Amino acid sequence: MTLLDKKDKVFIAGSTGMVGSAIKRKLDNLGFKNLISPTRAELNLKDTNFVFNWFKKNKPDIVILAAAKVGGIHANNSYPVEFLLDNLKIQNNVIEGAWKNQVRRLLFLGSSCIYPKDSIQPIKEDELLRNPLEKTNEWYALAKISGIKLCQALRKQYGFDAISLMPTNLYGKGDNYHPSNSHVLPALLDRFHTHKLQQKKFIECWGSGNPRREFMHVDDLADASIFALNNWDPNKKDAPLDQLGEPLAWLNVGTGTDLSIKELAEMIANITSFEGKIIWNKDKPEGTFRKLLDVSKLEKLGWKSKISLNDGIRITYKDYKKELNNKKIRKI
Repeated sequence: MTLLDKKDKVFIAGSTGMVGSAIKRKLDNLGFKNLISPTRAELNLKDTNFVFNWFKKNKPDIVILAAAKVGGIHANNSYPVEFLLDNLKIQNNVIEGAWKNQVRRLLFLGSSCIYPKDSIQPIKEDELLRNPLEKTNEWYALAKISGIKLCQALRKQYGFDAISLMPTNLYGKGDNYHPSNSHVLPALLDRFHTHKLQQKKFIECWGSGNPRREFMHVDDLADASIFALNNWDPNKKDAPLDQLGEPLAWLNVGTGTDLSIKELAEMIANITSFEGKIIWNKDKPEGTFRKLLDVSKLEKLGWKSKISLNDGIRITYKDYKKELNNKKIRKI
């Protein structure tokens, strides 16, 4: 028995972003006909009264909260107020609006950066709040932790059916390729492609290249999101539990494998056909040394990543070149 119906009115908050658009594509392919996906111009998620009135008028059955202000190390360090305040406003408005208007199920999408810098690897869900956060992204992480805990509190106090997924590092169609505000994989993909076209003899990358990261294609997350909404009920006896034996309010989602940034760069160099030398600038920041998620609980429920990193980057590179030709990529 599934928890979703294809007749459900599904509101995708952040439907124009990389994650939201992937989820929308997935729902379309599955035959969901009643999708609500307003643009930023149509629905300002930071405006509390506007959001609450929108919920009263539209009355969605299911809410998927994929909207957020996101960015890499440089962006987080440069705009701490926006990364904390904007994300708090967006998620508080959507989650509270959903609860007050009797939404049946809500999925909140967080991030693996919620976990402490020195978490035991691979990172289990129980690691949350055990130690200090990584300083380079603590503002975004604090906002996401607040979203998880708000969903958990509403379930505990009022029985509101809100669940949360914590995805690993994402990439794929519709990613942000801004030279200073993007994440590591799209930033590298853009730089290697540009350097190849310019026939550069070398390319400079940040850090030592030794830190390890886990990457998942956004279409995998879309698949996991629909799976969780369909199959994960924290109230069931066989639902995943924390170390104290209590039902978990959030689950990790990822591939379960990682690689070094140096290995990633070499993979991207091969895929983009860049033949120059890779130089590592060790004076630049590189964040947490390792961040691999323990995805065993979601796998036990029946979901597992399907897209390999090599295949995913090749697919993404084709999408990138197509978007670049259509001038849909944000670059300066």
